[in-house]
Amino acid sequence: MPDWLTSILFGIIEGITEFLPISSTGHLLIPQQLGWLEKQSDMFNIAIQSGAVIAVIFNFTDRVKQLIFRWHEPEPRDYLAKLLVAFCITGFGGVLIDKLGFELPENVLPVALALLVGGVFFVLVENRVQNRSRLDNVTWKIAIAIGLGQLLAAVFPGASRSGSTILIALLMGLRRVPAIEFTFLLGVPTLLAAGAYKVLQELNSSNEITEDWVQLALATFVSAVTAFISVKWLLSYIQSNTFVVFGWYRIVIGLILLIITFT
Repeated sequence: MPDWLTSILFGIIEGITEFLPISSTGHLLIPQQLGWLEKQSDMFNIAIQSGAVIAVIFNFTDRVKQLIFRWHEPEPRDYLAKLLVAFCITGFGGVLIDKLGFELPENVLPVALALLVGGVFFVLVENRVQNRSRLDNVTWKIAIAIGLGQLLAAVFPGASRSGSTILIALLMGLRRVPAIEFTFLLGVPTLLAAGAYKVLQELNSSNEITEDWVQLALATFVSAVTAFISVKWLLSYIQSNTFVVFGWYRIVIGLILLIITFT
């Protein structure tokens, strides 16, 4: 398969799955580990996520404008402060995880288990909270919990960064739309920082640089365009639906991967 087509396919997979609670990292690793697509570096798998965050800015323009132009007012300043604290928790935790030598798994078993367990939790949590969530605003406890929740996806690929944090927010009483908004906006600095960190590591490495930057740029661009469409659809879908369908999807994919792994 031509490199440019492989990059486009990875960009589409990343764009569709980054902000849906089904794990973009897991979906990027599955075709590589099963030999369907050429294996990519950890830097590639992390860096192309940076393109997807651009979609968030264009899907939450009102909130972004509020944070930029009205940051001195009490409500935007409070929201911005919560984003900053959650980002710092994730950032310091992410660096610590990297320093401990954590790498993406070499087989699909951990991804399959994370998808399966996360799917079960989604079904259970949605059945528990249903429409009883009452909070429209992110509290400090929720912001801190979401910051910690993002680290789950870093440790357990397949858990899903957005999925883990949305579950936590729902359990703490936050409604679905504000949970999505805070989680997705937090993803902007988080994924940009993670991508930049990996690129700088590669540039400063004593090893010979083998990354194809043109293909990485192509995959990143495609992920940005695809993610915009994906986020726009999710925001419309969640107005009148729950996350249960994503839970069942994760369960089915997790079970299929387990069957493939053990047979």
